[in-house]
Amino acid sequence: MFMSSSLLSAFALFAFVSSITPGPNNTMLLASGVNFGFRRSIPHALGISIGFMLLVISVGLGLGEVFKALPWAYTLLRYVGAAYLLYLAWKIATSSAMADEPDANRQPMTFLGAAAFQWVNPKAWVMALGAITTYTPAEGYVVNVLVIAAVFAVVNLPSVCVWAGFGSGLRNLLREPRWLRVFNLSMAGLLVLSLYPMFFAG
Repeated sequence: MFMSSSLLSAFALFAFVSSITPGPNNTMLLASGVNFGFRRSIPHALGISIGFMLLVISVGLGLGEVFKALPWAYTLLRYVGAAYLLYLAWKIATSSAMADEPDANRQPMTFLGAAAFQWVNPKAWVMALGAITTYTPAEGYVVNVLVIAAVFAVVNLPSVCVWAGFGSGLRNLLREPRWLRVFNLSMAGLLVLSLYPMFFAG
C-alpha cells in the first residue's frame, strides 16, 4: 500500500528542505560550479542524487538495523567520512586557478566519486535515516522505501544543481586569482565546519 498523499507531500517538503540547505554536497557543488562551470559539474550532481537514492534504499532494506546492532561500525563510518571530508576540504583549499578547458589538469568530481561519497557523508546518513524512520509506513514497507528513494532523487537533483548553477554564476566575479583563493579557502572552511554537528552537537 502506498503512503497517503498527505504523508507524501510532507515527505516531499522534507526532501526539498534537507536537499537545498547547506551541507557537504552543496558546498562542494558550489565550489565545483566556480572552478569548473555548471556543465562539467553535472556528473557530480547526478552522482549525488543516484548515490543518495541507493543509500536510502539500503538503509530502508536493513542497513540501518546493522548499525543498531553494531554501533561501532557506524562510529567507524563517521570517522572515515570525517577524514575524507577533510581531504576534500584540502583539495578545494589548494585549488588556485579555474579550469576552463576540458583537458585541464584538474578535474571535477566524477559521477562514481560523488555517488560513493554519499556512503561517508554524515548529512546523507542523517537524511536517509530520518526519511526511513519518520516517513515510511509499515504497511507495504518495501514499496514505500522505493517510493521514498525515488522521490528523494527527483527532488534532490534540481536542488543540488541550484548550488552548482550559483557557483557557475560566480565564475566571472572570481576570475581574479586572489578572490578565487579566498572563495576556495572559505568553501574548505565550511566543509570542515560541517563536521561540527557530527562530533560535538547534542
